[in-house]
Amino acid sequence: MSLNETFWFNFDPSLCTLDICPLQFAQVRYDPSLGGNALYLSIFALLLFIHIFLGIRYRTWGYFGAMFGGLVLELVGYGARIKMHFNPFLSDPYIICLTIAPVFFSAAIYLCLSRIIIVYGPEYARFRPRTYTIMFICSDVFSLILQATGGALADTASTVDASFQGINIMIAGLAFQVFSLTVFAALSLDVALRVRKGRDPQKPLRLSCSKRRFHGFLFGIGIALLAIYIRSCFRVAELKGGFQSDLANDEVTFMVLEGAMIVIASTALTLVHPGIIFGKSWGAANIHNGEHIEMKG
Repeated sequence: MSLNETFWFNFDPSLCTLDICPLQFAQVRYDPSLGGNALYLSIFALLLFIHIFLGIRYRTWGYFGAMFGGLVLELVGYGARIKMHFNPFLSDPYIICLTIAPVFFSAAIYLCLSRIIIVYGPEYARFRPRTYTIMFICSDVFSLILQATGGALADTASTVDASFQGINIMIAGLAFQVFSLTVFAALSLDVALRVRKGRDPQKPLRLSCSKRRFHGFLFGIGIALLAIYIRSCFRVAELKGGFQSDLANDEVTFMVLEGAMIVIASTALTLVHPGIIFGKSWGAANIHNGEHIEMKG
């Protein structure tokens, strides 16, 4: 057991401040950047207001709900990090929000695949569009439960062993998220290859927007998926060594591979918002039976 671990489970952190305790005994071995965390908080706040406006205007309720949940959790998480800047010794359970927030962004991406399949035609997918949505949303919920449970156990642990038990559950949740994203990417690629191989390029697509916009939509979804995937792999590696590992206490790495990746993902998911790309015809693509409106050339 390290000195820091021994100290944490035998003292009251509320008695510490930066004036009387060394940073070595803080939640993390650095003073969280006020400017960097405030910047991320501001970006997520701006994106949240944009999604509230777009969600109400275009009535993309499922997509809006996923993005709203993720962005609110990012705000809470970075608010907790700003609080840690002023007193890094206090344990703030809200920091776990940064771990679970990307699950909601993943859900927004998963919702898009069923609509993409309808655009090209359900005959190019291995499963019904609705099946993809149910399968991956269920995997998202399972990942969320594991991460939230592990985070709660780690935060309330009274012993090192109990803390690592919680961390291991969090890692399991993150690893399952990586697995789900990998399967999702593989099935998306499968649909793309089937479309490329078997679809007549002259056959009209099934949503009312330009092909250029639709291809931009696909590109944005791909960027968001890649960013979340990179971030999730980083968090698995970060937590593998526990909260006191060197990687878990490297702020620059965290701000780039956690913060910046999620900013990229959430920004991409905002720029290619279904309402902006498809207008109200997004709701016309019924995932139950594939009813459609033809896409403009």
